Amino acid sequence: MFLRTFGWSLAITVVGLIAAGLLWGAEGFGIVLILSVLEISLSFDNAVVNATVLKRMNPFWQKIFLTVGVLIAVFGMRLIFPLLVVGLTAHLNPATVIDLALNSDKTYEGSTYAQYLEAANPAIAAFGGIFLLMIFLDFIFDEKDFNWLSWIEKPLEKVGKLEAFSSVIALVTLALAANFFAGDNAETVLLAGIMGLTTYLAVNGLSSVFEAGLEEEEEAEQEAEKSGRSIVQVGGKAAFFLFMYLEVLDASFSFDGVVGAFAITQDIFMITLGLGIGAMYIRSLTVFLVRKGTLDDYVYLEHGAHYAIGALAVILLVGIEYHIPEIVTGLVGVAFIGLALGSSVLRNRREEAAGGGGDSELVGSGTE
Repeated sequence: MFLRTFGWSLAITVVGLIAAGLLWGAEGFGIVLILSVLEISLSFDNAVVNATVLKRMNPFWQKIFLTVGVLIAVFGMRLIFPLLVVGLTAHLNPATVIDLALNSDKTYEGSTYAQYLEAANPAIAAFGGIFLLMIFLDFIFDEKDFNWLSWIEKPLEKVGKLEAFSSVIALVTLALAANFFAGDNAETVLLAGIMGLTTYLAVNGLSSVFEAGLEEEEEAEQEAEKSGRSIVQVGGKAAFFLFMYLEVLDASFSFDGVVGAFAITQDIFMITLGLGIGAMYIRSLTVFLVRKGTLDDYVYLEHGAHYAIGALAVILLVGIEYHIPEIVTGLVGVAFIGLALGSSVLRNRREEAAGGGGDSELVGSGTE
């Protein structure tokens, strides 16, 4: 199963690194390798969260996530999206943006492509920060089958029963970020943050509507087998909006990686190749977690990933004014995932000692 899941990622890594060496020499090879590792370290928690959504998709949509989703992630979010952001925020026409991107040393009105992208950071950070913050808040305020940090989570679950409370917290956080970190960009930050909140509510709301029909779909599948009817359209709608949710989530995670990559190189093709290789591993890891049933066996992994998302949201918002080194961002995510994994292992051992017998269904069900 490992080779079947990671085969494409390994193959693309080999081809990509060989291409980097041939096109840019040893220096290019090293830069692409570093960017790949950077993307994986920054987005490991993304894979865990993705897996919680992907496990509700059928094998067909899992393949779509690994194929079409990769193309969107690599070329859409790591190449085209930054071009769009620069064009919109700097009010440049597409031809000028592409020319600046292809010629990293070239300037337009005194700024290079990397500098324009850096100038767009307040809008990018506000959008991504609020989107990720909503994911964290909706998780932490929602009732869960298991509590990892009970002393935090149980009181917040009670507070979370207030309708739209997570949206209120997000708006207050956005206002504080605009006031303390945005400076002259306060209006831009507020607008981008509201767009991030709106995007989350729209995509998550649509996916929830169709996701609610998944249980009915399972019942309909049994009837369809008897009557010969097809329900592909219903499943397609549900999976499609879940897929869109995953792509927006990936975009939010990719912001800091794309901006941070320019500290390593200003060659957009090196950046696209390096981050693209990393994105392949994140997607393969997502599918591996689903097929292996890791989230059911290690029940606190989802908690750790969401805490990492909350931390990343704060880092993005603080990063509107202050630069946070990418290594810090990556280590925070890895730390939360590692602690959650360790807690899950200890819990499973306690379950086995108490007579659970290692049965994954027993370990993965119940309430604490």
